[in-house]
Amino acid sequence: MSRFAGSCRYVYNRALAVQQESHKAEAGYVRYADMAKSLPLWKRDPDTVWLKESPSQALQQTLMDLDKGFQKFFKKQSGYPKFKKKGQHDSFRFPDAKQIKLEEDNQRVFLPKLGWIRYRKSRSIEGSIRNATVSLRGEKWYISIQTQRDVEEPVHSSQSIVGIDVGISKFATLSTGDVIVPIHSLRQREEKLARLQRQLAKKKKGSKNAKKIKRKIQKCHMKIANIRNDHLHKTTTMLCKNHAVIVVEDLQVKKMSRSAKGTTECPGTNVKTKSELNKSILDQGWGEFVRQLTYKQKWKGGHVILIAPHYTSQRCHCCGHTAKENRTSQARFCCTACGHSENADVNAAKNIEAAGRAVLACGEMAIAVSVNQEPSKAIQAFA
Repeated sequence: MSRFAGSCRYVYNRALAVQQESHKAEAGYVRYADMAKSLPLWKRDPDTVWLKESPSQALQQTLMDLDKGFQKFFKKQSGYPKFKKKGQHDSFRFPDAKQIKLEEDNQRVFLPKLGWIRYRKSRSIEGSIRNATVSLRGEKWYISIQTQRDVEEPVHSSQSIVGIDVGISKFATLSTGDVIVPIHSLRQREEKLARLQRQLAKKKKGSKNAKKIKRKIQKCHMKIANIRNDHLHKTTTMLCKNHAVIVVEDLQVKKMSRSAKGTTECPGTNVKTKSELNKSILDQGWGEFVRQLTYKQKWKGGHVILIAPHYTSQRCHCCGHTAKENRTSQARFCCTACGHSENADVNAAKNIEAAGRAVLACGEMAIAVSVNQEPSKAIQAFA
C-alpha cells in the first residue's frame, strides 16, 4: 500500500511538472486525456518501470484529481496545485465497484492487486458500493467506501430552536442556559509535543532516530485530532438530535486567527499574546463544528442558520440596548439601560436565537443557510 501511494504521488508530481513546463513553453494546458496517454510511456521507461506494480485505475484517478485541481484554480475556487510530499495525505482510489468485494460478516475486503485484507468495521455499509479510497493517517491505513442508496425525505422529530454562542473558556453556550465545556486537546498535550520537537531538533536529519521521533510526533498529532473530532461528533450529534433549528454565528475563523506580526516597516504589537489566542481558537475547531452541524441536520431534516456576529455580546436581550459598557466583564452582562443582568455568554446565545427567529420570520433581513447549501455570507438579522 505504501508503494501504491508512492506511485500515485510520483505520477501526480510528474504530471504537475509537465503542466508547469507546458505553461513556460506557452503550449497551453495539457488536458487529462492527453496526460493519461503518458502513463503507458512512463511504465515502459526503465527508470520508472516500477509503476507497473500499481493499479492502473488508481494512477488514472490521480491524474483526474490533478485535473480537477486545475479546473478549480481556473474558476478561482482554490489555489494553484502544489507538489505532494511523502508521508502527507498518502492515498489511492479504486473507482471500479466490480473489482471491490466486501464481506462484512468476516470483516474483510478484496481490493485489486492487494487481495483479501482484514479490517475493523466502524459502521455498516448501506447501499451499493461505488468506489473505495485507501489512505494513511499516522501509522494506520483506512479504507473509505462510497455507496449509493435511496433515502426518504427526513422529518425532524423536534420543533425547538436554539442559539449557540461559541467561545474558548466555554466551548458552546446554549440559549437554554446549558454550557458545553471545552476539552483543549492541543493544550493538554502541548508540553509533550514541544518536548518531542526539541528531541527531533537534536537528531541528525534523515537518521533512524530522527524518523522514530517523527513517528512519535505524528502519533501525538493524531491523538490530538482524534480527541477533538470525538468531542465535536458527540456534541453535534446531541444538538442535532434535540433541536430542529440551530442558529450559530458566521465566524470568520481564518481572519480571527490571523498572525499579528505585521511587516518589517510596520511591526505588530502583542504578537505573543495574539499567537496564544490564535492557538486556542484553532484548538476549538469552530469551522468543523459548523460543518458537522450542517450535514447532520440535513440527515435529520433540520436546518442550520448562520447570522452575523456583530454586537451579539453587547446587545441586551430584554430591551435591545446595544453598548460596549453593557459587558462589564468577560463573564458578566449588565444592561446600562434597563438594568438586566445575566451571564454574558447566555445573553449572547439568546441574541443569536432571536436573530435566527428573525430569519425565519422575514428571510429578506438575513440569509438562512439551508442544509442543502454551502455556508455562505450572512448579514445582521436585526433592523
